[in-house]
Amino acid sequence: MTTPTGATTGGDTPGSTSDLADNAPADAPTDSGFRGLSPGKLMWRRFLRDRTGVVSAGVVLFFVLVAVLAPVISMIYGKDPQTHYGQNDPTLLTDSGLPVAPNGGMSGDFWFGLEPGLGRDILTQLVYGIRTSLIIAVATSVLTTVIGVALGIAAGYLGGKIDYFIGRVIDVLMSFPSQIFLIATMPVVTSLLVAPNEKIPEWLPFVAVTIVLSLLGWMGLARILRGVSLSLREREFIEAAKVTGASPMRIIFKEILPNLWTPILVQSTLALPAFVTAEAGLSYLGVGVSEPTPDWGRMIADAASYLRTDVTFLLFPGLAMVVFVLAFNLLGDSVRDAFDPKTNR
Repeated sequence: MTTPTGATTGGDTPGSTSDLADNAPADAPTDSGFRGLSPGKLMWRRFLRDRTGVVSAGVVLFFVLVAVLAPVISMIYGKDPQTHYGQNDPTLLTDSGLPVAPNGGMSGDFWFGLEPGLGRDILTQLVYGIRTSLIIAVATSVLTTVIGVALGIAAGYLGGKIDYFIGRVIDVLMSFPSQIFLIATMPVVTSLLVAPNEKIPEWLPFVAVTIVLSLLGWMGLARILRGVSLSLREREFIEAAKVTGASPMRIIFKEILPNLWTPILVQSTLALPAFVTAEAGLSYLGVGVSEPTPDWGRMIADAASYLRTDVTFLLFPGLAMVVFVLAFNLLGDSVRDAFDPKTNR
């Protein structure tokens, strides 16, 4: 009995490497370096041949390292994102709150300049803003993946009333205008997590934004996995597993789930930058992460007020978000191409 992932019960070697090697990239069909490789190594070789994917992975890794090492960077740099350096200092900010030095106050002490009005250091605000966005985006991606995998496989394999019910839930949730629903839901979730007369803790915006984004983020993956599961449950190896007396849970975890790792990984990789922009959008509209937690979206919203007088305040968070989202999207495309042996780039 042989599953699509290459698990065998007969005489073939695990991984079906000969079949996968035959599906190596079309630009190198005779490359002997692709022969006799396991599926994982074959995918890794395909990814390394994609220069765009490798460069994008380097950019994403750089952003991740900056987020992880934010306290270290702040300590070495000698600044933090909370201190108002420019207030009560006429050499840094004018009476109107604008930086005295050119280019938004950029200098040897403040590499990216000062925030107009409050006088906070933009570089440390940007570094800690990366951490905020990544924490929320990663947590949301994990939650939506777990929900999407569970409901998608349940709908596709079990079928019947369960499939009908999950399908209608997906249809209803996807019919909501996402941005309006997110904006309207944020205050409700916040009020459920903390009493009206209590001070909002710093962790609450992270939890609230993650919950709200997760509510509308799992349906796409669930639909994809439902379709794949519907096709897999009719395959011979599933029928053979049923004949041997395997329980539905064992079939799902041992036979179906291993064949879904490719769409799960690809969709999760493509979803993460979307959650970064969604979180920034909520903060931009004033319903996401609040002060004093640094956040890209709120920095962009504040910078819009100083666009005519201090364009550098908008330049750095805007450029950082564009580069990160673009790099992650390109990385997701490269991962998809590496996992798809029929891709011909």
